[in-house]
Amino acid sequence: DFLARLGHEPVRRSGNELWYIAPYRGERTPSFRVNVAKQLWYDFGLGKGGDIFTLAGEFLQSNDFMEQAKFIAEAANMTVTGWEKPAYLPKPTEPVFEDVEVIPLLRSPLTDYLAERGIPIVIASRHCCRLNYGMRGKRYFAVGFPNMAGGYEVRSRYFKGCIPPKSISLVKANDIPTGECLVFEGFMDFLSVVTLGITGNADCLVLNSLANVEKAAGLLDGYGRIGCFLDRDEAGRRTLAALVGRYGERVTDRSSLYDGCKDLNEYLQLTTKNKKTTI
Repeated sequence: DFLARLGHEPVRRSGNELWYIAPYRGERTPSFRVNVAKQLWYDFGLGKGGDIFTLAGEFLQSNDFMEQAKFIAEAANMTVTGWEKPAYLPKPTEPVFEDVEVIPLLRSPLTDYLAERGIPIVIASRHCCRLNYGMRGKRYFAVGFPNMAGGYEVRSRYFKGCIPPKSISLVKANDIPTGECLVFEGFMDFLSVVTLGITGNADCLVLNSLANVEKAAGLLDGYGRIGCFLDRDEAGRRTLAALVGRYGERVTDRSSLYDGCKDLNEYLQLTTKNKKTTI
């Protein structure tokens, strides 16, 4: 996540290991490895490695722990009172998607991945597509979820990103106006609620990023009831508070459904697993 916020995405994955083009020096062959299980990195080109703090130190060329911590906090958009901004913070760069092809989502390793997350193909294929695209001279494929600006949220077992422009997604229940809208942070949670069959006749709005709350405001103004299925973390609570501040009693927190889980998809996976165990 730290590397992604700085604009660096893995070139390939092997088990628990992600391989990158070294993020702080030039090279053609990826020699920078991250072990996601151990949360450690190693640069074979330099013969150095460590944890997230030592990695921040490589960017800063500093062994000062507080400077490293400040750098990580800035990359994560954390506001920490009394800290000055680090002297150097690389500007995040979005990955460049080339020759994007949008085709129907049929049975494939992508639908197997979604099934592992509790999403059946009949629901996934209704709301998602398959994206074939190039990046840095190589071809990839992923699940695509369209937004209202013509962009796509991109997700696979190994990649999470967005084909710009970034925006919200609105899924209408039908052509008849409805008085209720359900709000989700990401499309996996939206697919989860459809799988659980609890949308009723409500429209569904997917933020695709909590930074898109303001973009959603104009659409939500027309609904008398707003049900929120946001993540049960600090960012989700802040977003819920912002919506309550704007819409008051029209907003209902629906996260009690997945109490004990981080989000709705985690709850769906747990529910699916329990059903299989019972059977």
